[in-house]
Amino acid sequence: MIRIGVGGALAIEVILTAIFVFIVLRVTSATANAATAAIAIGLTLTVVHLVGIPITGTSVNPARSVGPALVVGGTALNQVWLFIVAPVVGGVLAAGLHRLLYREEDIRLAAEAQQPGQPAAS
Repeated sequence: MIRIGVGGALAIEVILTAIFVFIVLRVTSATANAATAAIAIGLTLTVVHLVGIPITGTSVNPARSVGPALVVGGTALNQVWLFIVAPVVGGVLAAGLHRLLYREEDIRLAAEAQQPGQPAAS
């Protein structure tokens, strides 16, 4: 395993989670091809783990980290905060980036979803 500090581990986990969540948001959007969503999500999760496991042991999912930390205790329990905070921050960053990059698409889809006779959202 590559040795990095807490700050580096936090940065890696945030970035890897952001990449994963961004891909999930992109391939599950209303304009995406649903037939390829599972492949894209699966491949992205695989790459995230291939990159992250040698560096931090990777999590990208707080639920996957809390259980083992509670069972093992000790150092794992002291470090579990990182594997809870980083995915939350990464998810928020990915959602914000997705919203920023695809804002026009969201507005158009929201307008199309309006019932006839209702004014479109602006």
